[in-house]
Amino acid sequence: MLFALLAIAIGLIILVWSADRFVEGAAVTARHFNIPPLIIGMVIIGFGTSAPEMVVSALASWQGNPGIALGNAYGSNITNIALILGITALISPILVDSQVLRRTLPILTLVTLLAAWQLLDDFISRTDALVLLGVFAAIMTWTVVQGRRDQNSACPDSLSGDVVAELDTRTLPLRKAVMWTVIGLVLLIASSRILVWGAVTIAQSVGVSDLIIGLTVIAVGTSLPELASSVIAARKGEHDMALGNILGSNLFNTLAVVGIAGVIHPMGVGHEVLTRDMAVMAGLTVSLFVLGYGFKSQGRISRPEGVILMLVYAAYTAWLVRSVVVAA
Repeated sequence: MLFALLAIAIGLIILVWSADRFVEGAAVTARHFNIPPLIIGMVIIGFGTSAPEMVVSALASWQGNPGIALGNAYGSNITNIALILGITALISPILVDSQVLRRTLPILTLVTLLAAWQLLDDFISRTDALVLLGVFAAIMTWTVVQGRRDQNSACPDSLSGDVVAELDTRTLPLRKAVMWTVIGLVLLIASSRILVWGAVTIAQSVGVSDLIIGLTVIAVGTSLPELASSVIAARKGEHDMALGNILGSNLFNTLAVVGIAGVIHPMGVGHEVLTRDMAVMAGLTVSLFVLGYGFKSQGRISRPEGVILMLVYAAYTAWLVRSVVVAA
């Protein structure tokens, strides 16, 4: 038991560190090959911040632990909105005025509804998973096309400029960038295996389902990159990037993470995932319309609203703990 807890702690630390090395190495490598900053920002960096969720869920599904795979994805989404966005707003209120975010939030809501619809039969088949991956590919293509159009317009989106400025500060030689990319990827996989082993061991020892472990410990741990990037962006006044990071990560988790896990191994899903976890995730997603959209003035997620989001996360965690106690 103690060794399993240690494995989770070490696995999370290495996971977060290796994800950062992987993102930096991949982004700088892409820059060396003159890949447009827009693509680097949307694809490489976007994928990189969700790499922990993707690798952990893929390995969990491969090893026959669908609860960890699904709990990690949906739990990360709940953590991103309720806990991370709440903490970020508490540090610095988030202004919402980007047209990109106004396009992304309705898409995330529709994607969440699609995911809920797939759970009605308490099973995610390979066909369901392929549909998720197809939708993800279509959204990525549409985002890149729209981003290029904005970039060529009179008022380009600020994302490309932010990525260019960030990459210009990273002067790694190509050989070193490739090395960090490879090392980061290898450590991502290795640390994910350690993390999944520790989580499964603890779940079996204390009689808790791997779904609960995935929704809590693993979800929070794999969401640490989003916490760091959102807090830093908010403190720098990059409010759209702070919120965009959360929305983009949730899109990736719902479509790509669950899709990849489902393709590897179809998943039987307990009905509580739909009535409890998906309901909370959908409710939080819809709440962003109220919190983030300014109907008569500029949208703003204030500090009090950040506190409310954190209280929602605390209530959800208490709900999970109660379900474990009742089951015992």
